[in-house]
Amino acid sequence: MAPKPARGRWMARYARWHIWLGWLVGVPLLLWTISGVAMIARPIEEVRGEHLRIERPAQPIAPGAELLARPSAAGVTEIVQRMEGGELVATLTFADGRQVRYSSARDPELKPLDAAAARAIVARDIRGGGKVLRTEFFTAGRTPGDFRKPVPAWRVSLADGTYVYVGSRSGRIEAIRTRWWRFYDFMWGLHIMDLQTREDAHNPFTIVFGTLAFLGALLGFVLLFRRRKARIAR
Repeated sequence: MAPKPARGRWMARYARWHIWLGWLVGVPLLLWTISGVAMIARPIEEVRGEHLRIERPAQPIAPGAELLARPSAAGVTEIVQRMEGGELVATLTFADGRQVRYSSARDPELKPLDAAAARAIVARDIRGGGKVLRTEFFTAGRTPGDFRKPVPAWRVSLADGTYVYVGSRSGRIEAIRTRWWRFYDFMWGLHIMDLQTREDAHNPFTIVFGTLAFLGALLGFVLLFRRRKARIAR
């Protein structure tokens, strides 16, 4: 039996490599496909719970309304002033993430929100926000995995499974986490192969399996044209 030409031996070797790479990256490719399809199954606005927000026209600042106390702006990165319940309230955000609220009508520096105030904000600004199951407080260093913001907040759990996070210092809704968002977040973790923090897409797993998948696809592309030429030759 005549030995195979050098080109034939190389193509047979390519085919074996292609098969082994296919077995090696088959599961990651399946996970990438499933998670990708799952993440586009719903509009991103619905995933983020934007459809649950009750849009309210912004209250214009009343003429002559001024803060009674003007705190030092040292270290302040953001100042937001808005009318709340007929009074002017300013929220100051500092470089270290700390937030302080000041009022023009009451005691200048407002105390952090309590549970009742957080529930009232959710009932006012979220559809179905009046159906509360429980309210929990989290410090800035102990926020849940689905929130991932280093700010103290109240989590108001609603009857439909939605979590609404209200900043105790900012006095505003910081995040809405629907059941679909939590499923989306899990799929995102699978997609980038980081189920712990779900933020590091540049990790060894994605780099290694992504490179192997590229090599497998490249070998398959070469073999495709080689087999096509062989069929034409016949």
